[in-house]
Amino acid sequence: MDWSSSLQGLAGGILIGLSATWLMATLGRIAGISGIIGTLITARPQGDSAWRLTFLLGLISGPIVLMLLGGGLGNVVGGGVDVTGEVIGQPAGGVVMMLVAGLLVGVGTGLGSGCTSGHGVCGLARLSPRSLVATLTFLVVAIITVYVVRHVIGGGA
Repeated sequence: MDWSSSLQGLAGGILIGLSATWLMATLGRIAGISGIIGTLITARPQGDSAWRLTFLLGLISGPIVLMLLGGGLGNVVGGGVDVTGEVIGQPAGGVVMMLVAGLLVGVGTGLGSGCTSGHGVCGLARLSPRSLVATLTFLVVAIITVYVVRHVIGGGA
């Protein structure tokens, strides 16, 4: 077991939890990415845009700062400093497949009234039954997808 990666994941999880708690405690808002972006783009809330833009800037600037400090792309193949510990491979389907996948994720967040960050992190913490059902649905579909891709279609690692 790679303790360094585990501790980094633990630290990241703690920071996500603290930021979600801080946003709820200070602004009474849920840190669901699809809701933050969706409301910013479609509703253009008056007086409510500053924290949304700041939140999104933080999401984008964090990885950029990591790369500028020499961290590369973390554990992504070809992007990290230490090539032996890379876990995440290159995208299998190329840019078109990633665009289609992104579109499907967008449709899914609309149908599910939120995304994994909103339901899985914030909704479960608030003991929301709807978020429990949504998160279980995400997990079951992900397990089925991995099984189909790896064992039925024969792709993936």
